[in-house]
Amino acid sequence: MEAHLSAVILLLILCSSDVKADDVPADVKPGYEKFLRQHVYEDMNEKKCDSEMSKRHITEGQTNNDCKTVNTFITASKKEIIKVCNGAGKNYKGSARMYVSNQPFAVVKCELQSGERYPKCEYRGKKSTYGRYIVVACDSGWPTHYDGDIIMTD
Repeated sequence: MEAHLSAVILLLILCSSDVKADDVPADVKPGYEKFLRQHVYEDMNEKKCDSEMSKRHITEGQTNNDCKTVNTFITASKKEIIKVCNGAGKNYKGSARMYVSNQPFAVVKCELQSGERYPKCEYRGKKSTYGRYIVVACDSGWPTHYDGDIIMTD
């Protein structure tokens, strides 16, 4: 009986936990996974731009190997970024899909210094000096596109 109660409690905890990766709708999953690969790395810093851009094979467009001119990494957990699409953000510029975060995030921008074609792309990183409010496109409550970041002033 005690084991059964423990199993029920564990099941309740798992069911009530935050959004799980398995919950991503099939039609949204490719965009969400690309967003994560290109823009989310909690431990990113400005010195890792070359290695991360290469390791993650981040290029301009889906079918070519042109070096991407600029790419931004959000240095936060997936969980925190997902929240922007689910109450921790507000609609941006009247778009039903675009949300701006309610709280600032730290970001690292990787800017192309030299090279034209992958893998010969060299980047210089710059960490945001101020927190940035991120703008993301959301599909069914999942971030699928990084549209930029802004510094808000009141």
